[in-house]
Amino acid sequence: MSHVLLLPFGTSGSIFPFIWLGRLLMRRGHRVTMITSRIHEKHAVSAGLNFAAVGNDAVEQMLSDPQLWRTGHGSKVAYQHAGRATDDYVDAIETLIAREGMPDLMLAPMICFGARLMQEKRGIPLVSVHLYPMMFVGAHDVPLVIPAVRWLRRLPLWVRKAVLAFPNPLDFFALFSVWRSCAKNGVTKPWSLWRQWWHSPDGVLALFPAWFAQPQPDWPHNLLQWNFPMEDMAAERPLDPELKAFLEVGTAPVVFTPGTGHHHASQFFETALALTEKLGCRAVFLTSQTTQLPADLPPGVFAAAYAPFSAVLPHASVFVHHGGIGTIAQSLGAGVTQLVVHMALDQHDNAERVERLGVGLSIPVSRFSVERALPLLQRCLSDQHMRQKAQMMTVPSGPVRDTETLLSWLEQKIMPSGKSEKTS
Repeated sequence: MSHVLLLPFGTSGSIFPFIWLGRLLMRRGHRVTMITSRIHEKHAVSAGLNFAAVGNDAVEQMLSDPQLWRTGHGSKVAYQHAGRATDDYVDAIETLIAREGMPDLMLAPMICFGARLMQEKRGIPLVSVHLYPMMFVGAHDVPLVIPAVRWLRRLPLWVRKAVLAFPNPLDFFALFSVWRSCAKNGVTKPWSLWRQWWHSPDGVLALFPAWFAQPQPDWPHNLLQWNFPMEDMAAERPLDPELKAFLEVGTAPVVFTPGTGHHHASQFFETALALTEKLGCRAVFLTSQTTQLPADLPPGVFAAAYAPFSAVLPHASVFVHHGGIGTIAQSLGAGVTQLVVHMALDQHDNAERVERLGVGLSIPVSRFSVERALPLLQRCLSDQHMRQKAQMMTVPSGPVRDTETLLSWLEQKIMPSGKSEKTS
């Protein structure tokens, strides 16, 4: 039995895909341990995974920073905190090794720099797990990292290649923290995270389908592209009976959420409430931070700290959300039209892809006002062509994929028995 480490970094939307992978691996007979922020321990343990918490909680510090959700600032904040968390992940992995021996495989996002460092230090195989297309920054199909990227797409391919050959600004937000960790652990420091540590040489797993983002010539060759992992912990956290009753009686509500990790969304919900009043519709507000909600919500608005999207969205008329990749996947799976209020990080690119599919509309959070959002929301409610396209997304666009292929590919990466670790 092999021991696999899952090393996610981020909000619940970043954790659930790794829980999905962990469940598959456990059913296969592997031992699985998740190492991440303690705020995710309950989810991991309830799914049956072993759990080890990192030390200083960079994730909580990141989520408390309002700059995380500002266009042009989110990636800087995320990479700064991820860089500072490098030591925490390294220490947690080393503690586990001292207690249980060497793991056989690590699965981690690129932003978990501690996993890549331990690959270099200990020779533990690592698969980079990319949850959204924005992680494949290439000249053939430049993702919408920031709105200004649109001008780059208009240029010839050779110019796009030349522009992308320049240093990536993300390097400067995390590189010095990573260098300090490398020095402490006797690992040769990378001159660029973007050039050297973005995709693991052992393998890259893309957890989104080709119909959402087609693979490009400049994507890594050691890649396996899969479907969306439709994990939302519905089995462990079923729908609240009061919310269930609300959904089953009356007209289909508009569902609003700014994302589980958004701790500064009061304005979002104020606008959401005003929109429901203008439309005269019912609504569901979902946020883990219920203090963000307006006081004295009317009877036609139900607020909850958590609800599995797979249980809520089949009852929704429209889904208004931030554009996280897991949220988009659940919306596509439910066949509901979307209004994406994109804020930062991967959300601009995800929102654009929703519009390309013809299943929704989008608006930047800086423009999310009643006057600007109301006509978009009305179109999402009334445009029958858009609604039919969204409903068609519930029908598989190709053959259902057997997870045997995915598991076999991952098992090929597992450290061979008796392989010696790298020396520090």
